[in-house]
Amino acid sequence: MATSRRRRSRIAIAAAAIAAVGLTAGLTTGCDAVNKALDCVQTAEAVADSVTELQQAVDNASNDPTQIDEAIVSIGDNLDEIGSKTDNADLDKATADMRKALLEVQTAVENGDTTPDISGITDAAGELTKVCTP
Repeated sequence: MATSRRRRSRIAIAAAAIAAVGLTAGLTTGCDAVNKALDCVQTAEAVADSVTELQQAVDNASNDPTQIDEAIVSIGDNLDEIGSKTDNADLDKATADMRKALLEVQTAVENGDTTPDISGITDAAGELTKVCTP
């Protein structure tokens, strides 16, 4: 009978230990997901700020056309940062759409367009913000 109690006690201790490990892993994974979402939101905000800078650069292109390129590079850097922090399929699509729109604007500028249409970039930024909003 004493052996039976010890055996039950060991089983209970083992079960409690397994439950504690499972709970800890679950909490860690949950926090990791929250941190990734926060990183996404913060970086999406940085992209939105860069898009605003791009719009201002387009508006001021006659004064300093290099601002457009600088703004495009800044957006690309922010997209790289988002991509390194998450693995979300919707986010990947929004990022790819943004990169495509950036390439179109960059090509237009290289071809001499001093007032390129950046609506594709602003649309992609809106989608990126939607995807990153918790």
